[in-house]
Amino acid sequence: MFSIMDALRRHRRPVTAAALAEEQGVSVRTLYRDVQTLIGLGAPIAGEAGIGYMLKPGFFLPPLMFTPEELEALVLGARWVQAQPDDGLGLAAKNALAKIATASPEDLRDRINDTGLWPVALWREREPLPILGDVRMAMRCEKALRISYADEAGQRTERVIWPVQVAFFEGKQTVAAWCCLRDAFRNFRTDRILALELTEERYGRRRAALVREWQALWEEHYPEWQAKWEH
Repeated sequence: MFSIMDALRRHRRPVTAAALAEEQGVSVRTLYRDVQTLIGLGAPIAGEAGIGYMLKPGFFLPPLMFTPEELEALVLGARWVQAQPDDGLGLAAKNALAKIATASPEDLRDRINDTGLWPVALWREREPLPILGDVRMAMRCEKALRISYADEAGQRTERVIWPVQVAFFEGKQTVAAWCCLRDAFRNFRTDRILALELTEERYGRRRAALVREWQALWEEHYPEWQAKWEH
């Protein structure tokens, strides 16, 4: 039943009993019975047979337990984030692990400190990049960024962009954004961003719509975009 609650927490829209039953490896009849049992125990599950189920909005389910693999995945991912030049995300990852350890029924701090998994950073030193925090803020608030950008020849341009994604590669980061200068999507290497300012100007379109457009273009042009940067 904990597994059913975890599955419902992963879905933001109603999920059918058939889909849940297949995911859980049980029959639909068993799934119906378990859901009704959970509802009877007070679980805030909305929906009905034939339509789908979902957790009611605003419900918070604290972490009840982690498998060894789940815990190792969380620790490895958090440690990889801490190795990136985004100090804000690194501190958040460290704090998140501490909250997970103390919020669980079993104190997991010793296990978190002894998973034996560490990401390997291929670069010896990494300088913090405060601009990454501004980029993430721009995406959350859908506020435009004004940047100075240098191409591979060193030519500098001033432009306004609407960031939609940030890619963290080993040793480098790339911002995918709608470029108002080019009137098209472009990928910007952070090591070529010479100056950056978060503005109060709103995106011209909702970021969710921009993401869908960007993903469609990426799927269509992936081979040619794989190593293409803004010049």
